[in-house]
Amino acid sequence: MAIGADWYRRCLLSIAGNKTVKAMTIKYGKRLSSRFIAGRHLHDALEQVRALNNMGIMATLDHLGEGVTLASEAAGYRDAYIKLLDGIAEQGVYANVSLKPTQMGLALDAEASLANIRAVARHAADLGNFVRLDMEDSAFTEATYSIVRRLREEGLNNVGTVLQAYLHRSALDAKRCVEDSIPLRLVKGAYKEPPSIAYQRHTEIAEQFKRLIRHHFDHGAYVAIATHDDAIIGYVKKYASERGIPTSRFEFQMLYGLRMKEQAKLAREGYRVRCYVPYGEMWYPYYTRRLAEKPANLWLVLRNLVR
Repeated sequence: MAIGADWYRRCLLSIAGNKTVKAMTIKYGKRLSSRFIAGRHLHDALEQVRALNNMGIMATLDHLGEGVTLASEAAGYRDAYIKLLDGIAEQGVYANVSLKPTQMGLALDAEASLANIRAVARHAADLGNFVRLDMEDSAFTEATYSIVRRLREEGLNNVGTVLQAYLHRSALDAKRCVEDSIPLRLVKGAYKEPPSIAYQRHTEIAEQFKRLIRHHFDHGAYVAIATHDDAIIGYVKKYASERGIPTSRFEFQMLYGLRMKEQAKLAREGYRVRCYVPYGEMWYPYYTRRLAEKPANLWLVLRNLVR
């Protein structure tokens, strides 16, 4: 990624934060968001998951929402996730779920959010399913890790989390995940963070990403590698092959609507592949982060608009 692409990401995230831009996009852009969003309702998303499963691709379902302002909203998302887990079980699709702690009220009341997340995790455990807590912006990194660790100490071993490679602290957090046996998804990082706490250049982020992958591989820990970067994918394949690491020890994760042919190709090659499938009405924050990842994503949307 060139310096220009780094600038593009920061610029688009800044523009997306403008209230007028947000209002206009939400009003007129719902159809365009369908490139990255599996639908507004659970049944829409489950249909997409079944189609993915038929191609040999697993899924992670995300009922979109974050940064709630009322306890009642958080409780509503809790109930929506319980319904989501029931839907997965009833339809017999191969999928787990991913949620955001602020969606469960973390910014409002830490203990209440823990109770909401615990209820979802317990229901998932009863159904033999798994819950991953997404990492949001850096203000919630430590609190999110603490929630995961606390739930696992309570015996809910079906809970994992995410680390963002662009954060300086992620090297230490990766060691903690291995020591605490916490299932991990590695991502590049999609929030606007300052240079004081996060790498800004693609080359720096990529090198940290590789270090985190190596750490998990070298310590025998299962890891989900969430990337669309061919260089990272090639690196994982080569490193695993050279060290005799079986494909059962890791999985590739990609986003719904992006590089779907590549996802199917990896699955045919015998790799474990999981597609991150978001759905729901609160699509704007997720949508803008996808557009900000690279100019090519914006061009995809603009081409759809022209059509």
